[in-house]
Amino acid sequence: MSLRRQANGTLANQRSHACLNAFVGHTKNCKELDARGQHRTQPEGPTKSAVDGRLIAVKDNICTKEEPTTCSSAILRSYQSPYAATVVSKLEAAGALINGKTNLDEFGMGSHSIHSDHGRVKSHLRDDLSAGGSSGGSAIAVATQQCWAALGTDTGGSVRLPAAYTGTVGFKPSYGMVSRRGIVAYANSLDTVGILARSSKIVQEVFDVIQGYDPHDPTSISNTMRSTIDKQRLEDHPSMEAGPRRYRIGIPREYNIKELDPVIRQTWLKTLIRLQDDKHEIQVVSLPTTQAALSAYYIIAPAEASSNLARYDGVRFGSKFSDRQTTDDVLYAVTRGNGLGKEVGRRILMGSYSLSAAAMDNYFIKAQKVRRLVQQDFNRVFARHHPLLEIEEQCDDSTGVDVIISPTVPSLPPALRSITNNSSVDAYSDDVFTVPASLAGLPAISLPVPIDLNDGDPDLETTGLQIIGQYGDDHSILELARKVQDHYTTRTY
Repeated sequence: MSLRRQANGTLANQRSHACLNAFVGHTKNCKELDARGQHRTQPEGPTKSAVDGRLIAVKDNICTKEEPTTCSSAILRSYQSPYAATVVSKLEAAGALINGKTNLDEFGMGSHSIHSDHGRVKSHLRDDLSAGGSSGGSAIAVATQQCWAALGTDTGGSVRLPAAYTGTVGFKPSYGMVSRRGIVAYANSLDTVGILARSSKIVQEVFDVIQGYDPHDPTSISNTMRSTIDKQRLEDHPSMEAGPRRYRIGIPREYNIKELDPVIRQTWLKTLIRLQDDKHEIQVVSLPTTQAALSAYYIIAPAEASSNLARYDGVRFGSKFSDRQTTDDVLYAVTRGNGLGKEVGRRILMGSYSLSAAAMDNYFIKAQKVRRLVQQDFNRVFARHHPLLEIEEQCDDSTGVDVIISPTVPSLPPALRSITNNSSVDAYSDDVFTVPASLAGLPAISLPVPIDLNDGDPDLETTGLQIIGQYGDDHSILELARKVQDHYTTRTY
């Protein structure tokens, strides 16, 4: 398809699906596409990369120079970044076009994209269903073909959860593989730039462009370590000459919880049977600390958020809502009270308390110990050694697994009415399957897998299954994801 036809189709979809509120602003029109399309017809005009000329949307907590970066928060309504995020610069250098900023839960804090200064994101499946969050705008934009692919951020599942709810592919790379420079921080030790698309092939093409060392990001993995990871991958899987790779797939028994929707359990089982029929080995594994992972996450993430969001006071960052001081002479109280939403305020309070002198040992320190145990659980079951840790902590590679497959979410997309009626703790439980990989910094991808329509809502055709790999093994889970999509699904995405 030509660039002009692609742009016209995308813009038409944006107009027809504007009611879904996926975008908060558009940065491109057809003029540049027309010019580049005419150039592309010339024989001497090869493509720069697989993303050249493609329209890619960007979550509104990722900085761009052309449009404001608001994080869907009233306190940043007029904020204009002086520079673009590294991932945006890499995409543009590879020829991609950023065609808009997408809606999200304020500062990425939420699981249903309802906590936004721009209004909630609506599901394309049905108006009363959740679109997932916090990258719900990016997921809906991809699902309705308002863009070719979209960038989101994943802290505890904010890319994978909306992917599962919208029938799209959502990928969270290994922590440090993709630069975080230019990403408005929620929780620094967890935030990861993720990719949403309609196929794992597209995800791979975008990932190949945006991954890489960034000297401006202190959490970016060095080129030396990347070479070590690549060398280890080649040693483990030297060639394809022996035929298609057969995976040892781990099934965590702790993920088969009683709250798991029967439709999702059945879909999980059917996919595993088909993989086993194709000579992949299925092996039950145990991740015992999974039960404590969610609690640890909701101590660590708000604690880091309370520190990061202290800068939004109307003096250093953020719009100032009043020149008057309060009776307590706190200059920024009015600004923060009016500029930050209820969910953000709730998490700031949670985080501030867990970092207080009275609670630090009982909450934050214990949560960090649980995080370490979660990581050790994964290391014990994976055959491949974690490249950043001592080999003594690893599993015996003769009994370990290559990947883990689990549901992405415990339920089908919930109705918004039930979300608003439930407590915030109930909403947090949607992240129970996505949080462990985030705490351990592991790569994970959510794939849409068809469900039996006779067993569920007729408007829902897919649910998400998650593939988790060892740290640095991003390419293996992308390879298996393509295999699952190509051979084990009845729909073409």
